[in-house]
Parts: sequence; C-alpha cells; structure tokens
Amino acid sequence: MNQSSTNTPLLDIKNQRIAFVHASWHTDIVLNSLEGFQAVMSECGYDISKVDVFSVPGAYEIPLQAKLLAKSGKYVAIACSGLVVDGGIYRHEFVAQAVCTGLMQVQLETEVPVLTAVLTPHHFHETGEHIEYFLRHFIKKGRELGRVCDSAIRLTAVSKAQLAE
Repeated sequence: MNQSSTNTPLLDIKNQRIAFVHASWHTDIVLNSLEGFQAVMSECGYDISKVDVFSVPGAYEIPLQAKLLAKSGKYVAIACSGLVVDGGIYRHEFVAQAVCTGLMQVQLETEVPVLTAVLTPHHFHETGEHIEYFLRHFIKKGRELGRVCDSAIRLTAVSKAQLAE
C-alpha cells in the first residue's frame, strides 16, 4: 500500500507544522518553489498557515537552520529551497555538495524529514531566457517538494507508530 495516498489515522495533517527554509540569493526565483510547495500541501489537506517560512543568507546556511528547527520539536518536516550558481567565491559544486550532505545529516540525527529543492544548474546565466525558465522550473520543483514532503510525513508517522508497538 502506498502510504502517501492514504489518510493515516495516526496523523492529523491539518494541525502539523512544517518549516520551509530558503536561501536569500535569487529570491525572485527561489520563492516560486514556496508557491508550488504550498499549493500541493494545501491539495493534500495541510493548513498552509502552519507552514513557517525562514530566510537564510545563502544555501550554505540552510543546514544549520534546518537542524535548529528540527531540534525544536515543533516541525514534522523541513523543506528547503535554494539556487546555487557558479560565479561566487566558492565553486558551486562544493556549496551544493555541502548543503546536501548537511541536510542528510540533519535528518539522520534528528529523525525529522528534511527535504531539498536546492538546485545547482550547470550553466545559469542571468538572462531573460534563463530567468524565465527557472521561474517556471522552481514552481514545478516546489510542487515535487510538496508531494515528497507529504509522503515523508506520512511514512515517518507510520514508522514511528509501528516502532512504538
């Protein structure tokens, strides 16, 4: 049975708090993922007024904020979004790898699902064509993030309930 497609009696999804952490770089693009994320979470029955949004300076700062939020015990999941592009003082591959590794470590240490839509395009250029593409793409990625978040919340609730038996 696919847990994400069932309404599990163990979880009152309307009352669950979710954190959404995003990098401040390219917010005009990155916040489109929040739009897609909230749309899907609403479709799945979540109260999107219980999605708390946190802005951090850049993608590199996302894992620490995610860990602090996970350790607070207030959130059933933490969704993260950012756009890591080449051209800064660090190579973008290094930053992207550090963010992904950090987020995986957070969820393993805290047992709170930490999900990522931190994207690293190979050749991002701040031209109208690329910006338009990524504006649309981040809505799509936000919707995907919402579906994964719902599935992870439900699966975690079922797994914890089974372990408690």
